[in-house]
Amino acid sequence: MPTADELLGNAVVDDLRACLGLELSVASFDSASLSTRMRLVRDALLSEMPSDYRDFEAALRAALPDSRFTGWMIWPVTEALAVRATAAGKPEFDSGLELLAELTSRLTGEFAIRTFLDADLDRTLATAQTWTTHPDPHVRRLASEGTRPFLPWARRVAALTARPYATRGILTALYRDESEYVRRSVANHLNDLSRTDPELVVEQASAWIADPDENTPKSVRHALRTLVKKGHPDALALLGFAAPVGVTVENLTVTPTTVVRGESVEFTFDLGNTSASNQSVAIDYVIHHVRANGTRSPKVFKLTTKSLPSGSRQQIVKSHSFRPITTRRYYPGEHLIEVQVNGHTLGSGLFLLD
Repeated sequence: MPTADELLGNAVVDDLRACLGLELSVASFDSASLSTRMRLVRDALLSEMPSDYRDFEAALRAALPDSRFTGWMIWPVTEALAVRATAAGKPEFDSGLELLAELTSRLTGEFAIRTFLDADLDRTLATAQTWTTHPDPHVRRLASEGTRPFLPWARRVAALTARPYATRGILTALYRDESEYVRRSVANHLNDLSRTDPELVVEQASAWIADPDENTPKSVRHALRTLVKKGHPDALALLGFAAPVGVTVENLTVTPTTVVRGESVEFTFDLGNTSASNQSVAIDYVIHHVRANGTRSPKVFKLTTKSLPSGSRQQIVKSHSFRPITTRRYYPGEHLIEVQVNGHTLGSGLFLLD
């Protein structure tokens, strides 16, 4: 993965100086993060470029023909653009969004658009809706990606999380987009919404399934992935995983019964189907990790999906590692493990983490 120096280092800033004809007095980056570098360059742009929006925009447009005016230098440029445009009047606001759409093919404007959304949500969403028919897939993706309620790396826009229905028109317009790049964003956007409004997500996914193209099943699976992990029954049903009538989990064993941190625990169980028909099953396991205060916190892990023939029985074996990871701290104590089939817990066992 490229380093911050490679993405937005001194050489890139030198090119930006040349493109815009500016001094750009930027404080030393040293070991600064990428986002810190962006803010330093953004602030230098705001300090040295015209304070009048029209003159500011003209200076940026003058740089557009320069082949060097692309890549990660565009991030602080779009952030500075957003500050200038939202501080001016409505015509400048709209003009700023128009220029942001032009720049997004050089580097995504998904972070800078958050400033516009904070300043005037409805006006920005109305413009984003028009982007859904834009010939450039980068612009169409910006309509979805930039308005995601929980966009990674980006600051939260409170109005977006408060109004989950606000972006529905954008998603409806784009879920069958010809570009996988756009469709992936739409699915991620809908998955974001599952954190605050699962029913809306199921409703939207149902509408997609009712009017699909050849790519819709894949998009729906990706959009529902969080709800599936949580065992949401309606989401599972949309994907063909009904309540597991006649499905059994028996002879669940967990070994060793005491696990040393850094090692693994293995669990096995017999999965059966006593019903008269085949069953589609999504099998997950849930580990209830001990927390610092002694309570437990569940975490769902995917195991497998399969078609289970009527009358069949098979053994499932799974190993789970407790090696150190940066995203979780392990605490000693009695842990609970559960086997979940189509969102229903069918078996459980205990083990000690030492």
